[in-house]
Amino acid sequence: MGKTITVSYQGKPHYQIEIQQDFHLFPEKLQELGYGANKVCIISDSNVAALYLEQIKTLLTPIFSFTSTFVFEAGENSKNTDTVGLLYKHLIENQFDRKDLLVALGGGVVGDLTGFAAATYLRGIDFIQVPTSLLAQTDSSIGGKTGVDFQQYKNMVGAFYMPKLVYMNISVLNTLPQRQFSAGTAELIKHGFIKDPSYTQYILENSDKIMAQDPETMEEMIYLSCQIKRDVVERDPKEQGERALLNFGHTIGHAVEKLSNFTLFHGECVALGMAGAAYISYQFGSLSKKELEKLKAILKSYELPITVTDFSYTAEEILAATKLDKKMESGKIKFILLKSLGESYITKQLSDEEILTGIRSILC
Repeated sequence: MGKTITVSYQGKPHYQIEIQQDFHLFPEKLQELGYGANKVCIISDSNVAALYLEQIKTLLTPIFSFTSTFVFEAGENSKNTDTVGLLYKHLIENQFDRKDLLVALGGGVVGDLTGFAAATYLRGIDFIQVPTSLLAQTDSSIGGKTGVDFQQYKNMVGAFYMPKLVYMNISVLNTLPQRQFSAGTAELIKHGFIKDPSYTQYILENSDKIMAQDPETMEEMIYLSCQIKRDVVERDPKEQGERALLNFGHTIGHAVEKLSNFTLFHGECVALGMAGAAYISYQFGSLSKKELEKLKAILKSYELPITVTDFSYTAEEILAATKLDKKMESGKIKFILLKSLGESYITKQLSDEEILTGIRSILC
């Protein structure tokens, strides 16, 4: 078992995605990249550190001259410039230089924050992604998008900065709470909705096995999802065009996530956003009623929400929050809609009322 995907950047192979069932190959992969006899800092959050930090530290200590750790409080509320500042301080005090290495051990928050710190510390230091959540394994660890939140604005400060390796241990997903695992499926489902009808059919037919975390099915599912993400980011590494399709569900989703004060998981909010965007697509006549219902059925089969109840904000307040999103362009919301399940497109022509129609469809 185990699969490898090569990701190219600017036309040349740049890094590999290793999909494995354990961590045993991780030190070997680092040595193949030439790391050793230098320093490494393992960065994690309080939840993941309690489970895997000592294991990773034990694996890496023999091949590095100095191993340090930096752990911050788990949660989106730590994904900010204050935490990055503390990490800078740790690296400076331990005399890390450009030849040293950062390892992001955790989910999307850890990966985004570590990547941004790597991009900006000494104008660039190498980093490795070791994603431990399903969302991070199938989406956020791939493609070099890094960033942190600024005040109430999500992912507003960031950089495009590629990792040197993405090493996935699928077995760590067994420790995720069921709700968090379900939330993580939203991004992989999104890949099928925007790009690949055959993959959409695969995740529909294999939902029981995936929710039960059958190892072979999980490996194949993550492999297929990563290939879709890889193909998109290779063609558009800095989101000048096609890569924006990966934001399907995120415009409404980010607004709901922010207004919920992150009590809803990112993947749950993306699912809500996809349901709302699909409804707008249906109203436009590009998505059939049958496909809209199939989309909702797929989301529900992965225990993802398609409506939000007891939400204290109105559709108009959610709309206002969408206009603070970084995906605004020349004062217009760049919105992703579906032509079908497996084909998507970008529009900046939606009126406020049309967006409100989609938002109202997810409010109960």
